[in-house]
Amino acid sequence: MAPSRTDPLTLDVIELIGDVVARYHEEYDRAAAAHTLTGAQARVLALLSLEPMPMRKIARRLKCEPSNITGIVDRLELRGLVERRPDPADRRVKLAAATEEGVRTARQLRDALDFAREPLAELSEAERTHLRDLLRRMLGTD
Repeated sequence: MAPSRTDPLTLDVIELIGDVVARYHEEYDRAAAAHTLTGAQARVLALLSLEPMPMRKIARRLKCEPSNITGIVDRLELRGLVERRPDPADRRVKLAAATEEGVRTARQLRDALDFAREPLAELSEAERTHLRDLLRRMLGTD
């Protein structure tokens, strides 16, 4: 028999996941503020530090409206952290890309995030692998 969505264990797991997400966002927002960035700006910068991408792809990855991403990229561009460039595969498409300063700032932001890193470091590699696999399964991406 499948567990009820309201059984105590399920409710406890849901609450713990919510607590983890909330603490991660609080820490991310603090790290962003130390660089005078909003949490949303920091998340876009983190994505772009990995690879240039079109605004629509950024919006899909962050699950928000493309018009919001345009404004965020505009502000990051004014700060010299992001630049727009033509997509070499399709010159009609503009890519947003982190500048060298943007990549450096994104690295500093990642380095400042202790909450997510430190508790995970207390888990063995096998436990982290199992947790990753369970989360992927929950999200349907396994």
